[in-house]
Amino acid sequence: MEHARGWLLFTKNIGSHLSLDETAFSNGDLYTILTNKNAKGKKGAIVAMIKGTKAEVVIKILHKIPLKQRKKVKEITLDMAGNMGLIVKKSFPNAILVIDRFHVQKLALDALQEIRIKHRWDAIDIENDALENAKNRKLKYIPDLLYNGDTLKQLLARSRYLLYKSSSKWTENQSKRAAILFEKYPDLEKAYKLCQNLSWIFNNTKDKTSALIRLAKWDEKVRQAGLKSFNTIARTMSIHYKNILNYFENRSTNASAESFNAKIKAFRAQFRGVRNIEFFLFRLTTIFA
Repeated sequence: MEHARGWLLFTKNIGSHLSLDETAFSNGDLYTILTNKNAKGKKGAIVAMIKGTKAEVVIKILHKIPLKQRKKVKEITLDMAGNMGLIVKKSFPNAILVIDRFHVQKLALDALQEIRIKHRWDAIDIENDALENAKNRKLKYIPDLLYNGDTLKQLLARSRYLLYKSSSKWTENQSKRAAILFEKYPDLEKAYKLCQNLSWIFNNTKDKTSALIRLAKWDEKVRQAGLKSFNTIARTMSIHYKNILNYFENRSTNASAESFNAKIKAFRAQFRGVRNIEFFLFRLTTIFA
């Protein structure tokens, strides 16, 4: 183990399959964390914890790991951040980069929710205008109700969670709400189907060649849908497509890193925050390094 203010590095048995991610400890300070998948979030999980996310800083510290060990790393999962990719390429010359599938899917889901939120703000404006109009005319405002009992504003607010789920997992009420939602907002239905189709590709494709064909077809569907935010996602995916396709080699994800981040947050909550960073790092490494 090597230790200095702002970073921790463990150079024994770093593992061949790693995850690279970032997390915040306190006051928004970000730390870059490299973890060993084989440790499954237990003893030996932490390889490095480095304050900040600047590629040149992280690379300099990771280069303290002997090159012989770094060459043994076969695969590293990460997100699409440019600095993360640069860190891996410069530090682990033989490692395959695998873009986390859940990060890709989250971008699509965020775009879907962005469309829903825009419609919700429009519905709030319409309701506010109607309220002011009724008030000016000294009339009692009675909102229009849809056939499931929701107002338009309520429909958009209450549809948030059903859009994350497959239609096969909707409750009866969610199915009714979705039918009204998609009738009122066809663009939401298009976006929802694109998200579900992307999830299906990751769940059901077994090899890189089939994945390439299916993702190309998905890209074409995005272009036909004419949704700006999804066009941005498709463009981002086309830039990173090689590392996204690497997922279909071993179906590796960054789930272990996300799970480890959750453990850090739970550990932090036990102490009601982090006042002494160095002591907090010491406690973490005592358990997980």
